[in-house]
Amino acid sequence: MLKNFSILFFISLLFFPLTTWSQISSLRGSDEFNLNNENSRVTLPAIIVQNIPVTISFELTDTEMLARYEDVGLTILVNGKPKNVTFHEGRASFSYTFSSRQKITIEYGEVLYEKEVNPIPLWMSVIPPLIAILIALIFKEVISALFIGLLFGTSIISFYQGNSFFIAIGKGLFSVIDTYILQSLTDSGHVAIILFSMMIGGMVALITRNGGMKGIVTILSKYASSPRSGQFVTWLLGVAIFFDDYANTLIVGNTMRPVTDKLKISREKLAYIVDSTAAPVAALALTTTWIGIEVGYIQEGINAIGINESAYLVFINSLSTRFYPFFTLVFILILVFKKRDFGPMLAAERNARNQSGTREIQGVPLEIGELDFDLPHERKQRWYNAAIPVLVVVFGTFAGLLITGWDQLIWQNTELSLSVKFSEIIGHSDSYQALLWASFAGLLVAVFLSVSQKILNLNKSISSLINGFSTMLNAVLILILAWSLALITQHMHTADYLGNILVDMNLSPFLLPAITFILSAVISFSTGSSWGTMAILYPLILPVSWTISQKYGMDYNASIAIFYNVVSSILAGSVFGDHCSPISDTTILSSLASSCPHIDHVRTQLPYALTVGAVSIM
Repeated sequence: MLKNFSILFFISLLFFPLTTWSQISSLRGSDEFNLNNENSRVTLPAIIVQNIPVTISFELTDTEMLARYEDVGLTILVNGKPKNVTFHEGRASFSYTFSSRQKITIEYGEVLYEKEVNPIPLWMSVIPPLIAILIALIFKEVISALFIGLLFGTSIISFYQGNSFFIAIGKGLFSVIDTYILQSLTDSGHVAIILFSMMIGGMVALITRNGGMKGIVTILSKYASSPRSGQFVTWLLGVAIFFDDYANTLIVGNTMRPVTDKLKISREKLAYIVDSTAAPVAALALTTTWIGIEVGYIQEGINAIGINESAYLVFINSLSTRFYPFFTLVFILILVFKKRDFGPMLAAERNARNQSGTREIQGVPLEIGELDFDLPHERKQRWYNAAIPVLVVVFGTFAGLLITGWDQLIWQNTELSLSVKFSEIIGHSDSYQALLWASFAGLLVAVFLSVSQKILNLNKSISSLINGFSTMLNAVLILILAWSLALITQHMHTADYLGNILVDMNLSPFLLPAITFILSAVISFSTGSSWGTMAILYPLILPVSWTISQKYGMDYNASIAIFYNVVSSILAGSVFGDHCSPISDTTILSSLASSCPHIDHVRTQLPYALTVGAVSIM
């Protein structure tokens, strides 16, 4: 990863000698001119896109003129055509659309402003996200793909601001960091999501190292006495460890492997159950390492559309249509209790039943410690050391939502049902604040339990937390770059372009969820990253879904229902593609944790995933 960034950076620096520091400035701000008249100032947006209306501001700076024209209509000439403007507090503004390269002239008795404007062609707005998707597909790496997509976007903007090709690249390179990444990091909601994700990662690492997670697994594994009950307990463990897919995969696979071997359950079946109860559960649970990321993406979509909805409430409402994760969990239970298998999995299960003893896979690590998951096998594994911090986060999040959204008038309204009251309160809550409170409280409780029982000293507890924080670094990098790319697509009006295309195709908004699901699956399969897929698609598809619904003539309730469904489809499709992908991290970890040859796991899981995926589309 670092190597990729180094190469990109030094290639970009080759163009740097052709520029000067005075030329390499930020893309932020606007284009202001005082021309031929010291009593007025005209402000034009810095980024202008073809066929997209922009707001041009006209400001009077002379006090005598202000007194004369304040709150009074004034007719100015824009390219020779009259425009009526009204000044308020010395400012007036009007909308103007640039359809091609042209000179704009603003006159009032004399020329006040004159400039040649070269708007960015609207079709170019798809280049940054398209480049990101293509590079992710080709090189199987999301971070570099997002960075290059960003660089293309900033360079295009700089070029159409009047810079030469090489200067545009140099200016675009530095604008990635000083404009877009910086703006992403100065957003308080974004920072809250980063902190929440890191604290959850730290808590997961600590309750794993103090033996609490192992304690929960040990209790549940006592109930496995037959192939059917063994598979069911494995499924149950996967559901119980709901808040992190990596923790789920590594712990359940390594813990249940000796049990399933004894019961003559194939390693392929174990890997399938482990893999299929990791991401699907994390995609459905209300408090996971995923939720902060997803709420952040949803909030970006809400901001782009400009609707008054709570990101957390959108997340809750979208759960009912997350068909693939839900159907996957149900499908496993059907296979287990009906004792039915098909395809390569059936052959694997028959082979396992006919074997005497257990099999060891050459070259596959058997201990979870080899996967850098430090489980204290010799310590007492007390289940409550994991259960209590997790419950603190779960109930703390709910309590935080009620506290931050509490409205006495709503609660005392006798005309509202209890469920509506809760929905209204949560809808007005500060989900970021609630998640921060809950994750921080869970973190402190995990540290207290570890130190007070002398399982770990304070030094080792803090070390575990730091290791947990570091596991979230990849996700944080993806988030920051995804937010930055979302800002580029917003500035270049990518959603308008895609929306116009889909509207021109007369595409029904009711087909959007299915199309989105398939698109998400294709990208996730090719990149092996469900998070990377969400990072690319959420900022693109959410605004488009709203635009199409509105242009189709749907009312607010119908449009928001489509919006909820598209939110679900992106995540569900990402999980589906991830399950089918041989380069997926969770697929690989499931193979390792279950000591199953990776190709065997992919080969046996693929028919099952495709079956559930096909049903989900229908």
